[in-house]
Amino acid sequence: MKILNSKNIGFDSQLDKLLSIRKKNFRSSSISVTNIIKDVKKNGDKALLKYEKRFNKNSIIVPTSKEISKAIKSLDKKVKQAIDIAYSRIYKFHSLQKAKNYSYIDKLKNKLQYKYLPIESVAIYVPGSSASYPSSVLMNAIPAIIAGVKRIIMINPSFKGKQNPAVLYAARKCKIKEIYSIGGPSAIAAAAYGTKKIKKVNKIVGPGNEYVAAAKKEVFGDVGIEGMTAGPSEVTIVCDKYSNPVWVASDLLAQAEHDVLAQCILISKDKKLINKVKLEIFKQLKKIPRKSIARKSIMNYGILINMSSNRKIIDVINKIAPEHLELNVKNYKFFISKIKNAGSICLGKYAVMAMTDYNIGSNHVLPTNGSSKYSSGISVNEFYKRISYINLSKKGIESLGPSVITLANYEGLAGHANSVKKRIRRK
Repeated sequence: MKILNSKNIGFDSQLDKLLSIRKKNFRSSSISVTNIIKDVKKNGDKALLKYEKRFNKNSIIVPTSKEISKAIKSLDKKVKQAIDIAYSRIYKFHSLQKAKNYSYIDKLKNKLQYKYLPIESVAIYVPGSSASYPSSVLMNAIPAIIAGVKRIIMINPSFKGKQNPAVLYAARKCKIKEIYSIGGPSAIAAAAYGTKKIKKVNKIVGPGNEYVAAAKKEVFGDVGIEGMTAGPSEVTIVCDKYSNPVWVASDLLAQAEHDVLAQCILISKDKKLINKVKLEIFKQLKKIPRKSIARKSIMNYGILINMSSNRKIIDVINKIAPEHLELNVKNYKFFISKIKNAGSICLGKYAVMAMTDYNIGSNHVLPTNGSSKYSSGISVNEFYKRISYINLSKKGIESLGPSVITLANYEGLAGHANSVKKRIRRK
């Protein structure tokens, strides 16, 4: 693992270099997805099926209702109950985000309104194949349901024609009627442009690997996507001498097991703690099923940073702009108001990122790759569009029109000025 010390000369440039290496690898994927998207756009289901067979060993695009019911029936009752609990808590928290329309009438009796309307159709991408995430179904679908989206489709890659029963149960819980057994860039293209079997949507949301994220960027403009990068996962953990190194190591590995491009960063002023966590990481690494994935993530992108001051810690966090931030320190309140860039922040030793991934209620689809500097995680707002309504009175246009005419003429837009002049009463 890479070890940095803020006291060393060139620390900032070293950190920038390590962060940029991952971004470079992330962006390089976009080159390989372009041809796939073009192929699906041109050849529809034929191309879609070709890529499914190649990448997922799958020959089924649309699973039947009978197949879905059979898969759900095999699901353990405890898993169903866990999904039910998560659904309830996520729904409750997100229902508080529901938007309210508002209007304003000025002294000239001009009326201005601002209304929130749900997007008509949305595709939620749920990662699958070698791993399955029923929690991602809930995190994407529930905010859309609350916003009032009429048509929600689920894209979820299967493996050898079989989708995960927990994912299917979560989809049924959310009353999703259109379920497609597809994944990767070809699935994004199908949702964006449509095929004979899949009607195109207005927006695509949901986390995915670097290829899915690159595909979403490629189709943006023809279809909407989140205002962020929801790519391979990240966590930054701040620790002090009171932190439990065993717990901290497990938190880092929980993130690393997601993807080989996942990034885990540990920051602390306590060098002894950093060394303890490092030893514990490799001790625990041997015991997790996805150790080969976690090891690549840790070795290629894991960073251990020994910091000299709290002020420097804050600066580095805001530079990294992590998806997940854990303040596993005694005085976490000191940091809260000073951190501006993060997708979500866990406060204290018991607030662990893994909990927020499931049933706490907050959303786990969050900005990655530094995009928390300008964007936020999935919320109900993601599924609204907003329209302004303007009703001008006669007095309103006559009172405000002359200043509009002045500005329009100043900008060289005589047509604008003329359209206002035509409506002003001649004296």
